[in-house]
Order: sequence, then C-alpha cells, then structure tokens
Amino acid sequence: MTPVEDPARAPLLLLDTHTLVWSINDGPRLGKTVKESIRLAGDEERVLVSAITPWEIALLVSKGRLTLGVDVMDWVRGVLAVPGVRLVPLEPEIAVASTRLPFDIRADPADRILVATARHLGATLVTADQALLAIAKNRHFKAMDAGS
Repeated sequence: MTPVEDPARAPLLLLDTHTLVWSINDGPRLGKTVKESIRLAGDEERVLVSAITPWEIALLVSKGRLTLGVDVMDWVRGVLAVPGVRLVPLEPEIAVASTRLPFDIRADPADRILVATARHLGATLVTADQALLAIAKNRHFKAMDAGS
C-alpha cells in the first residue's frame, strides 16, 4: 500500500544512481529545479537512496565507467552520512514487486528495483533515464526529470 503524502512536506525523492552521483558532485547536468527539490527534501530527511545504488556504483567503478577519486566504499559511506539522505533497504516486498511490474521495462535489475522502490514508498524517482521517464508519463509511478 502506498502511503498518502502530506502536501505540506517536501516529496520523498528516490535518486537514480546517476542523479545521486551528479548531486554529490554538483554536476552541471542536474537541473536547477531538481537541485532545489533535492535541497528541500534533504532538509526534511526525505532524500532516499535505494540499497541497489551502492551496488550499481561499485559495478560502474569496477568497469571503469565511473571514477570517484576515492575508494567506492568510502564514497558510499560519505554519501550515506550526508544529512537528509536515507538508505532504503531492499525489502522482500520490493524485490518481488520488481519482477511483477505492470508494464514493460528493460531487464536492468537496478532499474526494476528503483521503480519498485518508488512505487512501494510512493516516492518520486529522480532520473534522466528517458525510458523510465516515458513509462512514468503513463502514471505507473512518479518521476522527475533530473535535467529540469
């Protein structure tokens, strides 16, 4: 069951992996509106990171597709120590729901878990992934374009 959001509070924001990296590194690809939304959500401890995200970051580093400048575990610990950021565990309900999504989604397990997590928590997935944003337009889950 999706929780009912209090309109007076900042929305729960679940950061896609690239969005997390961009926000921590103050990347130029992150839009002004999204930066402000993340800041406001962080003030209320409503910025979420899925448990799959550290795995995906470590995988990207191991393949040479991402450079962090520090050991990946130190980077992850630092991110999770940022005030306002909370790690969302991979609960059995999320894991199972990721295999039962009511729409077509590519086989990427990280994307499936991110979407299932957003749906489970009623959170808004902040992503620049155009395929995920297109699916969200059909109201299967809430999403925000990281470039906006």
